[in-house]
Amino acid sequence: MSNKITVIGGSGFVGTNLCRELALKQQEFEIIDLLISNQFPDKCKVADVRDIISLREAITGNVVVNLAAVHRDDVRDKSEYQRTNVKGSENVAAVCAEKGIRKIVFTSSVAVYGFGKPGTDESGAISPFNEYGRTKYEAEQKLRAWHDAGDNSLIIVRPTVIFGEGNRGNVFNLLNLIASGKFLMVGNGKNKKSMAYIGNVVAFLETCIASKSNYGVFNYVDTPDLTMNDLVSLVRSRLKERDGVGWRLPYWFGILLGFTADIISRVTGKRLPVSSIRVKKFAASTEFKSAKEHLDNFEAPFKLSEGLERTIHSEFVCPSPEREIFYTE
Repeated sequence: MSNKITVIGGSGFVGTNLCRELALKQQEFEIIDLLISNQFPDKCKVADVRDIISLREAITGNVVVNLAAVHRDDVRDKSEYQRTNVKGSENVAAVCAEKGIRKIVFTSSVAVYGFGKPGTDESGAISPFNEYGRTKYEAEQKLRAWHDAGDNSLIIVRPTVIFGEGNRGNVFNLLNLIASGKFLMVGNGKNKKSMAYIGNVVAFLETCIASKSNYGVFNYVDTPDLTMNDLVSLVRSRLKERDGVGWRLPYWFGILLGFTADIISRVTGKRLPVSSIRVKKFAASTEFKSAKEHLDNFEAPFKLSEGLERTIHSEFVCPSPEREIFYTE
């Protein structure tokens, strides 16, 4: 019997790109999300991972890809991380157990490592610094319990920051600042940033779906990592025809601005584009290693530089008004 793929959270950025590839390959799939998919409305069912009854009614596949998550740094109700990321994953596992579904592919995050030392691989110490990372790891534990309880297959993918065409997340925000001429480098810029291009992430998820592996945990990183100086210089050269990174602020001044923005945000209730945690994340090295090639000899279809070039071209050189836009962290 051929597999039917249930993509939970399939209306989002990663899910839409994954489902597009599944459709191209004529792979049967369904989407379960709080929102109707713009590109695949006929494949979509509205259900909530926090509500096990709605999940039970919606899931009809025999392989589940769970992409659902609360992710943003500025979520005010912190309990929402627990309800969606942890309880939601527990509900997914419970429904899979009830229905005899034997395979789950789960997207976790390198946020489980917190500010891990450069070169952190899948064996790195778990030390999250925020609710997102904490609850993602707790969700992994719920799914491991499901895996251990029976003859079940579980593959956990921990991506670093994902970017690509149509994604309005942190990488796009950086590219947009550089393109506008408003970018200011904070710190010495020698920190490295691991990134993941959406085309490669989708290809790896497809490999996870098809794999016969019973269990695996894989960081997802596209290499080689770039320093912030290298990344900003590359983008400025491509978009502004200028060398170097431009104006630079010392780290202490940047973090002072971040804390000031935190206070203003708390007093006014407004979300600001700057915060102390965002400054810390910007100036930190997020350099991870991945054993992804050990899963069925996986090879990423795009080089990191090619993914950046495709994104820059799509977003700034030749943007399409018809492309769907996704707002993420």
